[in-house]
Amino acid sequence: MKSRSRTIKNQFLVSAILSLSLISFGVQAEAYMSPEANILYQQACTLEYQHNYNEAIKKIQEAIAIAGEDALLYTKLAGLYSETDQYDKALEAYNVVVRLRPDDAFVYISIGNIYELQSKHIQALEAYNQALKIFPQYKYNYLNIANVQYQMNDYTSAIENYEQFLGTYSNHREARESLANSYLSSNNPEKAIKEYEILYEADSVKFKDYTNYGLALFKTKNYSKAVEILEKALERDPDSLAAHMSLALSYQELGKNEASYNQYQIVFKQAPSLHSIRFDYANLLADMEKNVEAIAQYKIYVSHYGEDARAYKNMAIVYKRLNDYDNTIVNYEKSLALDPANLELKKELANCYHMKKDYVTALKFYDAVLEASPKDYDIKVNKAIALHAVERYEDAIDLYNEILSEKSNPIVESNLTDALVAQGRVELEAKNFTNSTKAFEKAIARGTKDSFAYFGLAKSYRACGVTDKVSELYEKAISMAPGVTSYSEDYAEFIAESNALKPARPSADVETVDGNLPSISVENPDAPAVVAEEVTQGEKVKEEVVAPVVEVDKNKELIKKGDELYKNDDYDESLKSYKAALKLNAEDEVTLLKIGNIYKIKNDNSKAMDFYKKAIIVNPDYTDGWFNLGLVYANESNIEKSKECFQKVVAIDPEYAYSYYALAIALEGDDNKEAAIENYKLFLKYNKDINMVKLVEDRINNLQK
Repeated sequence: MKSRSRTIKNQFLVSAILSLSLISFGVQAEAYMSPEANILYQQACTLEYQHNYNEAIKKIQEAIAIAGEDALLYTKLAGLYSETDQYDKALEAYNVVVRLRPDDAFVYISIGNIYELQSKHIQALEAYNQALKIFPQYKYNYLNIANVQYQMNDYTSAIENYEQFLGTYSNHREARESLANSYLSSNNPEKAIKEYEILYEADSVKFKDYTNYGLALFKTKNYSKAVEILEKALERDPDSLAAHMSLALSYQELGKNEASYNQYQIVFKQAPSLHSIRFDYANLLADMEKNVEAIAQYKIYVSHYGEDARAYKNMAIVYKRLNDYDNTIVNYEKSLALDPANLELKKELANCYHMKKDYVTALKFYDAVLEASPKDYDIKVNKAIALHAVERYEDAIDLYNEILSEKSNPIVESNLTDALVAQGRVELEAKNFTNSTKAFEKAIARGTKDSFAYFGLAKSYRACGVTDKVSELYEKAISMAPGVTSYSEDYAEFIAESNALKPARPSADVETVDGNLPSISVENPDAPAVVAEEVTQGEKVKEEVVAPVVEVDKNKELIKKGDELYKNDDYDESLKSYKAALKLNAEDEVTLLKIGNIYKIKNDNSKAMDFYKKAIIVNPDYTDGWFNLGLVYANESNIEKSKECFQKVVAIDPEYAYSYYALAIALEGDDNKEAAIENYKLFLKYNKDINMVKLVEDRINNLQK
């Protein structure tokens, strides 16, 4: 903030003080100086006026040789030595004056000026303070003292003395400028701004501290005003590095990133080794999503300021944005080493290790955060998930329950249910049947959709000799996952055992359906949904009849009744009839399809999906079953699965028009216009519904625009 040289000012003060000394002591000089010495003194004054300082010094030395120790002669000699930059000789002469006139305050001020010119600030301050003791009424000495204190960075003392001086000389611009700069340097920008405003309003033409004024405004977060003042600073001095730097920071705070970026380019062009602001520059690049460049600038910054935890933290944030978790972790850990109490860093590290599926390390950081902040809800949720992932099911279950006691959370609810199933599986494999029974019962009570819970509970009940609900549980598991043969085989074993066909107790060994833990499926609300009518036409009656004639007739009667109830929208009663018919012929894919359709109408996609799957298990070439299964997947926003089903339909029956229509809608949602158009055209080729032609042609035209 030291914005000017003090040499000219000090020289002026030296001359002024010397004049004052002459005025004060001129009478004494005439009284005691001999005529010969006085003539030499006057000749010296004339030579000084002519700037012939060396000859003037000789004349004074001759006068001293005649007059002896005369204070006036030594004062003049000291002044002449000062004019010729012979400061040490000047000080010797002034010391003689001090001895002769110890109460002359102005001599001490002159001595202080010389020391100040030599940058001997401590000695200068001692001389000025001595003058202050002798002559406290001389207000200009407060300015001298303040200036030295300012140069010594003692801003608090400097401010006190500048204010003391300005109390008498309020219009002194240089003193007020120094006071403003002292306030700014002592981190009191509000008071600095007040002083700059006084100077600016008093005379805007003479005002010159635009850069410091702008910096003070920046520090008070008055960024718009700072920009205004700093731009004026650059109008007057386009090469002002400080102004460009402050302007870059002000633009950055205002979100004017391009303008800020341009200023930084000027700054680094002028001062390529100016690394102190590369942290701010890197932050700007990160905000502009220039991620690679931002990292490069952070690296330059930390190579010079390696103890700044913020830089490593921000570098980690950028690496995380780039999905580079290894470097993210490295930099978060460096930041944490410098700032070990920072909980946010521990949270971020826990999250990164979690994302890398290093759950063990993630748990260490979760524990560290919870030790300092035991009520952190989100951290407890993530810790529970990590415990779940490392198969510490009991701990996960306890923590899930604790979390749910605080507030409801559907994800935690689902995870708790899954953890209970997983814990039940572990206990069942360990033959801890009492514990497995409790876990599976809790999971089922919570409405689990995992078929293994029912299968596992059936196994647990069998092992414990409780058989009254075993059949029901096996049937439930099989209905939920008809493709899992181990369920049916185990159930058959139980039936055989119950009929005394096998005397041995059932094995407690569990055949794992899916070795992976149950996971949370996240729906995409923006995924396109396929909309089409359900298909019930083209139903086929299986040719092979194995049931007795009476059962066949009863089966047909129940289906007919169900059809009538369905047409009358009495879905619940229709469902009962269809299910009764299904008991007589469990492999009737058409009836399975009709039951699935009712559940679909009732918005029970899960049960609808179960019955459609059973229909295509019974008859893998059943196009209506595949098509309606695709519609349910679409309703669940599982577009990839729905497309697989529709593609299966046309693979079986290339003339199945509505499957092309459904595929086209799904492909249109994927923004695959070319494939969508192709499928719309295939729909038109095989379509028999003239009402759909105009609609589909319009969709094709829209896609071709």
